[in-house]
Amino acid sequence: MSKWQIPPKGGHMESADGLYLQNMTWVQITERLKKNDLIIIPVGSTENHGPHACLGEDTFLVTRMAEQVAQKVGCTIAQPIWYGSHPYHHMGMPGTIIVQEEVFCGQLRAVMAGLWNMGFRKQILLNGHGQEYVIPTAIHQFAKLYRVPGVFINLNWYHAIQDQFKLKADGGPYETPFIHADEVETSWSLALFPEFIDMTKAVDTTPRGFMPPGHIDKAGNLLKMPICWYGQVGCGPMEIKATPEGCVGKSTLAAAKKAKPGVEALLNYLEKLCNDIMKTFPAGKLPPMEEVTERDKAEVDAVVKGPLNGGKSIYTLHYPP
Repeated sequence: MSKWQIPPKGGHMESADGLYLQNMTWVQITERLKKNDLIIIPVGSTENHGPHACLGEDTFLVTRMAEQVAQKVGCTIAQPIWYGSHPYHHMGMPGTIIVQEEVFCGQLRAVMAGLWNMGFRKQILLNGHGQEYVIPTAIHQFAKLYRVPGVFINLNWYHAIQDQFKLKADGGPYETPFIHADEVETSWSLALFPEFIDMTKAVDTTPRGFMPPGHIDKAGNLLKMPICWYGQVGCGPMEIKATPEGCVGKSTLAAAKKAKPGVEALLNYLEKLCNDIMKTFPAGKLPPMEEVTERDKAEVDAVVKGPLNGGKSIYTLHYPP
């Protein structure tokens, strides 16, 4: 029997059960930090996922994952980033809210700085949307601006379990490769938040590109093609032109049972990642300062101590974030 509940019995974003940072008092947060100072930041988007799926699909994917893992490992979850960065081919699609890359990176840096300042110095940015080429930029910008010790990780859920997206011809459960709001993504949605999916409205579309096969990869770069899906513009049509339905592929083929083994594998990995971080760096412990920053030791010591403990805030090092 699986230790994970698939599908879960609803979400926790409005619950006072101690999972979400914004639902806790400052007293509760300070007590949590003594035991576990790791936080998961779900990074999603608001975008069209076809007539059968909610606009928050990418966000609910990662919040539902984070909730189950946080219950097991005792870490905290930040309320999600609801609006994301998008590639060019998403432009113009009704239902999709596109945030410019520099604004998106700025928001992530600001969130990271605020969380670090309150004591969450181990952060996992759990990404559920096709913006994996932008989030690392924000992390490195944060690190270059502040140069403070901590653990900052971008995990794109589909990269952690790449062997779970095999087609039937290769021994997997899927008939079509992962693209967008299709058989694969809808199956995962049915396994994690079926209450937001209406399969009676599901439709199929035919993905197409201009180049012959063998060059451009698809979602998650799972096919190991030479060119990442986001490494080009002009090799395929915009979604609003080619698939105005909002899904790219055969969403009618989706079923929760197809995704369940992958969901379990992903949750197992995320649990291990959290536990390994906390085993390596228990609450209050950071990577060795002398090896991860060239800032003056007294300057770093002051912000590590924090403004409520006789030190200073992270914003004394750089502002705006």
